Amino acid sequence: MDRDSGPRVPEQRAPAQRGVVDLRFSVLGPVRAWCSGESLPSGSPQQRALLAALLLRDGRTATASELIDAIWGEDPPSQALAAVRTYASRLRKVLSADALISESGGYAIRARRDSLDLAVAQELATEADKSRAAGDRSQARALINKSLGLWDGEPLANVPGPYAENQRARLEEWRLQLLETRLDLDLEVGHHAEAVSELTALTAAHPLRERLRELLMLALYRSGRQAEALAVYADTRRLLADELGVDPRPELSQLQQRILQADAELARPSEEPAPAPQVTRPAQLPATVPDFTGRVSLVRELGDQLATAEGSVMAVSALAGIGGVGKTTLAVHVAHEARPHFPDGQLYVDLQGAGNRAADPETVLGAFLRALGTADSAIPDTLDERAALFRSMLDGLRVLVLLDNARDAAQIRPLLPGTAGCAALITSRVRMVDLAGAHLVDLDVMSPEEALQLFTRIVGKERVTSEREAALDVVAACGFLPLAIRIAASRLAARRTWTVSVLAAKLADERRRLDELQAGDLAVKATFELGYGQLEPAQARAFRLLGLADGPDISLAAAAAVLGLAEQETEDLLEALVDTSLLESAAPGRYRYHDLVRLYARACAGVAHAEGQGKDGQSPQGAEGPDERELALSRLLDFYLSTSAKVYAIERPGDRLVDHLEPTAYPGLSFADGHEAQDWLYAEANSLLACARQSTGGDRLRRTVDLLWAAKDLAESGANSKLYEAVALSALDAARAAGDIRTEGRVRTSLTNVHLVAGRYAEADEEAKQAAVLATSAEDVAPIFWSDNDRGIIAFNQGRHGEAEEHLRRAIESSRADRNRPGEASAVCNLSRIQLSMGRTSQAIALAEQGVDIYDRIGHTLRLGNARYALGVALTHAGRHTEALEQLLDALESFETNRQRLWEGTTLFRIAQAHLSARRPARAAQHAEQALAIGCIGGDRTRANVLTTLGKALDSLGQADRARACWREALTLHEQSGAAEAEEVRGLLAPLSAA
Repeated sequence: MDRDSGPRVPEQRAPAQRGVVDLRFSVLGPVRAWCSGESLPSGSPQQRALLAALLLRDGRTATASELIDAIWGEDPPSQALAAVRTYASRLRKVLSADALISESGGYAIRARRDSLDLAVAQELATEADKSRAAGDRSQARALINKSLGLWDGEPLANVPGPYAENQRARLEEWRLQLLETRLDLDLEVGHHAEAVSELTALTAAHPLRERLRELLMLALYRSGRQAEALAVYADTRRLLADELGVDPRPELSQLQQRILQADAELARPSEEPAPAPQVTRPAQLPATVPDFTGRVSLVRELGDQLATAEGSVMAVSALAGIGGVGKTTLAVHVAHEARPHFPDGQLYVDLQGAGNRAADPETVLGAFLRALGTADSAIPDTLDERAALFRSMLDGLRVLVLLDNARDAAQIRPLLPGTAGCAALITSRVRMVDLAGAHLVDLDVMSPEEALQLFTRIVGKERVTSEREAALDVVAACGFLPLAIRIAASRLAARRTWTVSVLAAKLADERRRLDELQAGDLAVKATFELGYGQLEPAQARAFRLLGLADGPDISLAAAAAVLGLAEQETEDLLEALVDTSLLESAAPGRYRYHDLVRLYARACAGVAHAEGQGKDGQSPQGAEGPDERELALSRLLDFYLSTSAKVYAIERPGDRLVDHLEPTAYPGLSFADGHEAQDWLYAEANSLLACARQSTGGDRLRRTVDLLWAAKDLAESGANSKLYEAVALSALDAARAAGDIRTEGRVRTSLTNVHLVAGRYAEADEEAKQAAVLATSAEDVAPIFWSDNDRGIIAFNQGRHGEAEEHLRRAIESSRADRNRPGEASAVCNLSRIQLSMGRTSQAIALAEQGVDIYDRIGHTLRLGNARYALGVALTHAGRHTEALEQLLDALESFETNRQRLWEGTTLFRIAQAHLSARRPARAAQHAEQALAIGCIGGDRTRANVLTTLGKALDSLGQADRARACWREALTLHEQSGAAEAEEVRGLLAPLSAA
């Protein structure tokens, strides 16, 4: 444990001279002393007892008789006084004469108060109390956690004597009180799901401590586990009656009643004396432009409207206007000016409403909840639940929400705060006439004076003053549209040899179409035509082609693939486009289009191809030939497939899947190690899957399906599984329409994996069956192995063990025939699970060990975790608990390293089973709760198994009612899926029902 005292060293010696200022002491664990980070000898147990007694007096003098009583109590040895003097003399030599002094027949330690870990812990706890009283829960939690971090095991460990015994009990009680306070704060800020695991362990260790039971009830209730929360009360009431003959304290009984009544107040933090800020204060507003110009009356109007949120209402303003009119610029500027009115934070999101892929409110709410400090495990699944939690978290706070580029009122209603003190500022291309209570503002183009002022600020006063009339012509040609003016002025500012008149002449012939319904798009198009027309040929080509790629953004390497150029040349082109405001730099090495600019770029590419060659035989505007769009997207797909294949190969050395993928003409990236490869895969996940989604036709379909196969980690991580599944389904439709049975078989193999991860075994089995038939017809080797391997897993989970064994033995044979050692290891490990379920424990262990050995030999780190997982499960069944936990903990570390979140949860479940089998129910319950918080492979069915294990652990801990609640939920989940495990759970519930 890190301490202020500095590092410890094994050697213990007393330097010749010491300063009191350099000394550090600890009592919150073994009694120890340091000087300048060097460990000092503390002597015999009795000498440590003397040191502890002096340290705990906080500098006050202890008489010799008091020290004798502290060390030996009522039966001291005959030479006790001499012994005390000897111990004191030895300590003085170790510490220094200035540190341990003799006075009035006694002794005292004179050292800085912050030299003792207990004093530091107390000071931190005091500061935490002050922060909490001031409403700063985040700071209070941090301080208490820091205080608790000073403990290093049992306080005054191995120190003898009655005084040490009493102080040990006092300090342990104080530590528990600190834990209760910190857990209480956890619940207040919405960390209830994470708290359940810790509270479960603490209530098992301290069953009669009612405050812990109360906190556990509240944590379970806020996690949506009402039945378990009520069961905790029933268990507590029975325990108190049996052990002490008393009823639960009133606070516990009142909480039970509030849970029974579904008290809405329980769903959010309790009120503090002062308004409590969030755990984090989001500050997500984009930077305001330094040359913001005009709009004075609108800035005042919107600012005054936002200020009304200080009263008893929630302020909502909706700003509407055509594209490029400056809605976002104005809204961001107003939001920055209003920040003092919203001290608890500002949230921002681009809802992408102008495009055909508007942001999903459910996804936006997830991002908002994370920004407000909510853990992923505590974020609900449904839109309504997320919206309700969002409103609850903002209750009592002052937060501004800027919803930029909204599609319509329906998109933004779930994103609005629900209470006074908060405000929402919305921008959209449509008027929100159906948004009840909103203050509507229509934003028009700039006045001529404002437009000229903006133009002058960008170009420079000296150049504009000499050509004022030409400048007025320029801003008029731009339709006084702010974005058009900004682009025109930026072009002129970047070209020092141009005059304003030259720019005005270039604009004179531009077509202006600003009618009431379509003016927005046309005005934006005219604005972008201005910038696009000034691009160099290579820049224009890059602008057109990069707009073809779907996805939120694009990396430099991927952009180079689209353009078919070297990265350095590509970067020069992209940075030039950034300078023209036609492209944005999302982050170093990543680029994105504003949605309207992307539409315009695609229109340019489409027009160029549609028009073909001009009268002079040249392509219009120097555009590429008619096949260039397909070639660009083909290169991008090649880049993603080739790079994903390298990620797959570096993570799975020896796996033959990469040898069966479609060949690629464009090379991918190479990686130094697996961590770098994984970083790339997860950073590119959304863009990679977007590329796959738009490449499900024509010659790209086969490579798209293979890309899904090579990037299968994205389906198993839990983070991208929905998008992965959607793309796979789209590819399946395309393959069937094309009559390509080879490709259909492969995409069905990917869908099998998707269903397996989600625990949809019937659907998985159907996909695997069809994949095998199609692969056999197409003589495609790779899917045949995976079909047998997957069907073995499916049959096992459906209780068809004999059939599962047949499938897995065929999978082993086909993998060996294909020289696919990792595939063989996977099938062997799965066969181990089958043998275990059939009661052949020794064979199961041997097979799992064989799988571990294969993975070890080929250096396969990713799936080695799965092999150790299988071995750990088998060893648990054999009763070899220590070995089992060793394997499972290694597997857990592997899954954490490789970001396999669902496998982490599944392994925690198996660790819980191992602890339960070893008769350690408290630790079993703790790990089962962690598994529930994270989630597991297998979806609801595995969750039901975790709940069954948790119930068994709780029952062993005397918490029968909560155990019963777990089993009832498990039974419901098993019955919904038709799982065979339902019978076991009924058997667990039967004795309780009879009782």
